[in-house]
Amino acid sequence: MKRLLLAVVLITFYQTSFSQQYGLFGTKTMFDAFENPSQKSFVLDSSRKFSSNFFLPYFGVNGANRGSSETAIRRLVNEGVNDTRSLPINTGEINRFYQNSNMYLLTLRVFKSYKYQKEMGFAWQIRSDAQINYTNETLAIFDSYRRFPQQQALNDIFNTNGYQQSYHQFSFTYRENYNKRLAFGVKASLLSGIVYNDLNISDSYLYINPETNTLDIGLAGTYSANFNDQNKISSNTFIPTFKNPGVSVGFSTNYTTKKGLFLMANIKDLGFIWWRNNTHTTTVSTTKQINIEEGQSNTNREIREIFQLSEQPEKFTALTNAKADVYLSKTYGFYKPGIAISKNLFYRGGDIAFINTFNYNNFSGSVIPLYNLNNVFMVGLQGKYQTPNFEFFMGTDNLLSTASTASGLIKRDGTVGSGANGASFYMGLGIKFGNTVNHPQFRDVMPGINDNEGGSFFKNLFSIFKRK
Repeated sequence: MKRLLLAVVLITFYQTSFSQQYGLFGTKTMFDAFENPSQKSFVLDSSRKFSSNFFLPYFGVNGANRGSSETAIRRLVNEGVNDTRSLPINTGEINRFYQNSNMYLLTLRVFKSYKYQKEMGFAWQIRSDAQINYTNETLAIFDSYRRFPQQQALNDIFNTNGYQQSYHQFSFTYRENYNKRLAFGVKASLLSGIVYNDLNISDSYLYINPETNTLDIGLAGTYSANFNDQNKISSNTFIPTFKNPGVSVGFSTNYTTKKGLFLMANIKDLGFIWWRNNTHTTTVSTTKQINIEEGQSNTNREIREIFQLSEQPEKFTALTNAKADVYLSKTYGFYKPGIAISKNLFYRGGDIAFINTFNYNNFSGSVIPLYNLNNVFMVGLQGKYQTPNFEFFMGTDNLLSTASTASGLIKRDGTVGSGANGASFYMGLGIKFGNTVNHPQFRDVMPGINDNEGGSFFKNLFSIFKRK
């Protein structure tokens, strides 16, 4: 097992990610079509029938930390040093860390039918989510117990809660036009869990006695995970085996008004994972006396063992971080403004993004002010080159913090930067291939031109509500 309390704070730096990539909403890229399955990605008479990323990069990475621990975390990330001397303690302050990831390893999208503009897609992606609330004292105790006042009972100073979940997602998407203005899409996925850990310390206590050279620490709470000292995370952990299976679904629709206003709504990744392989849950409510004469490393080990000694094998179910998205946009010549609102359904948080896109031929650039509902404000920047058969995009959701973090990492200097910690970067490349999907008046044979036998899937589905 990792250093539990410290790992909860730092785990997202090992796989730093968080991004909805709002600048790609409404762009008809593969990302847009897979994330918002009612959106189409093929252009009649121009696009070829198939599209894929061919294992080429198609990912987003981002993370954000907010609170009085910002300076300590910056030095920890840039220099690898846990120095909490400037961190205020005994103030009751809570720090918050947020993270999501979305990496498409392989995609394949197929133009199915001219009639109703049917498209289907297959994707293999890896997702990760984390939300952590932790105290300054949680960091400080692993730096030096000497930072805490002696012969004084301190209560609730280590109260921490948070979770982290990573999994493979194998998805099928289908979309079609209901009519010329209205479209529907669905996304169904099989999930294979990779890593899960959840910590909730609801009660804590610390008393340092210099006369006996002992430290009394009390913790009450739970910890659940699918790894420990006997079953450590390795390269095999990341192979999809479905030993921790799950499912998720998504529903999407979009509508274009006669005046060109585009509205899209989406329920995304509504599902769960059954964690049942090498899983354990620890419940503790104990006070432990630690001999501080043996040094800080021994203190850290003794704290870690509070959870290790109480592990019990147990299966459990965890929800995926489902979201509700709404997107609205309209094009005015070369300028396309848009607004995206996203809200987590089961966990705290969400975003409000204002997307300003400027188009010139096949090139576009976007400036994206974004407010995270966890009181984090960011400004994103995106560049994109897109033709009917090729797309390449690159961007960040948090330009200033990303530049500051990158500079500090390169210089390995914890004094570089100020304010909330954060970093973000995403990019993608997709290619279409095969025959051109021509309009039937330009081609003798067109997939779906004679598919009246099946008709529209959504028209048939909604017909059950019609009066006979």
